Amino acid sequence: MIPSERRDFIYRHVHEYQLVTIVALAELMSVSHMTVRRDIHQLEEEGKVISVSGGVRLSDALRQELAYKEKAQLHHRQKRAIGKYAAAMVEDGQVVYLDAGTTSFEIARHLAERFNLTVVTNDFSIIQHLMNRPQLNLFHTGGRVDQRNFSCAGSSAAMLLRTLNIDIAFISTSSWDLEHGLSTPHEEKVLVKQALLDVARRKVLVSDSSKYGKYGMFRVCPLTALDDIVCDAALPPDALQQLKERGLRLHNINL
Repeated sequence: MIPSERRDFIYRHVHEYQLVTIVALAELMSVSHMTVRRDIHQLEEEGKVISVSGGVRLSDALRQELAYKEKAQLHHRQKRAIGKYAAAMVEDGQVVYLDAGTTSFEIARHLAERFNLTVVTNDFSIIQHLMNRPQLNLFHTGGRVDQRNFSCAGSSAAMLLRTLNIDIAFISTSSWDLEHGLSTPHEEKVLVKQALLDVARRKVLVSDSSKYGKYGMFRVCPLTALDDIVCDAALPPDALQQLKERGLRLHNINL
């Protein structure tokens, strides 16, 4: 691997396992410990990771999201379970919004077998998957294309959403917690998510627990602006307690 490939590998691996040792990374990439330390130092200077004794963890301040293909390789079981559960929340005849992301794609897989639904999304992978399902009404938001995430974002996508009435919106995120609420490292995503908050009757966050405790530069909304949170059961106990105290409908899925 060249240095940039190694750093991408480390960043992806830390996303999946949260805390990784230098010994493990050196073995996985067949390089020296010193090489791994140099790569970690570079990632740390970019604000992506934090060095700990003998290893590295993801920074709480999220500077950059993984590309769609890389995200699709992580946390399969959690995303599949969340997708199945969330799809069961949809009622016949509803207008459903699926936010861009690999968890939303799992919802789409289950909705593909349903009838009498209208699906709105900014995600090209979801549209492609549902394209051969003539029983569904499909709308794509359009807008500025984000090649890394196979989706559209920005003011044009938000403008289209503001012309619609959405019954239930499944909102994805790369980072959320009690202090910062829903956030993102990418400014153009804020407009789309905030438009959804205005036009959707029911707003549901779908996220696996690995994204909890992270925050991006751009704030979307406090968690209290949401109606439901669908997540796996691995959230920290103190977070579970505080979410319940704030009256949020938290759907914990045991795998």
